[in-house]
Amino acid sequence: MQWPTRVDPFYTSKKDYKKQLQSQVAELSDLQQLHYASNRYAMLLIFQAMDAAGKDGAIRHVMSGVNPQGCQVFSFQRPSAMELEHDFLWRTNKALPDALLDKNTLWQGRYQSIADMEAHLHRNGTRVCKFFLHISKEEQRQRFLSRIDDPDKSWKFSLADSEERKFWGDYMRAYEACLSNTSTEDSPWYVVPADDKKNARLVIAQIIINTFKGLQMAYPKITPERRSELAQIRKTLSD
Repeated sequence: MQWPTRVDPFYTSKKDYKKQLQSQVAELSDLQQLHYASNRYAMLLIFQAMDAAGKDGAIRHVMSGVNPQGCQVFSFQRPSAMELEHDFLWRTNKALPDALLDKNTLWQGRYQSIADMEAHLHRNGTRVCKFFLHISKEEQRQRFLSRIDDPDKSWKFSLADSEERKFWGDYMRAYEACLSNTSTEDSPWYVVPADDKKNARLVIAQIIINTFKGLQMAYPKITPERRSELAQIRKTLSD
């Protein structure tokens, strides 16, 4: 995979990073309120990455100012035995029937299914932003080592995580094929260099902000009827 895992930082110091992120978080909070008020679009954010790339941290920091009442969060781990008995999209669209698949066209068919589903979502007002946090193998190694010595993080590290590194090349080829085949103009994949966690968070936050700003959102206009209703409410509260 030829995409970079590190780029020049968009911040000049830790203090500047915090200032920029706080500004982005505040802007996202305002945009979420406008998004809720306009009641026209939905937004789907998808995060994918190798272990230790910083998915949890990116979500926790970038979305820290978002009202949780306006969100739903779903985490998908290794498919369960029940999920493996169904269509590969069953756990997100459980009404889909089982399918007979040709192993020679399996993945191309799945890529097309993903593109079709995202096109359907886009037509119906859901904007899809997909983030691949691209971490280097060496940076992952360093983060794994630091997890071992950190009691707050060692609990989520296992020998299986380390063993998976043997298949790094296979994972990279699989990710590259998936991203290349399922990135579209309406539902793009953003490959975010993730060796620098702070930089990755700033990039993700700005992309979400830009996506929000690209929507035709506006607060509802107050009609004469609504103004009259508000006047009546004021009168009732004043009595």
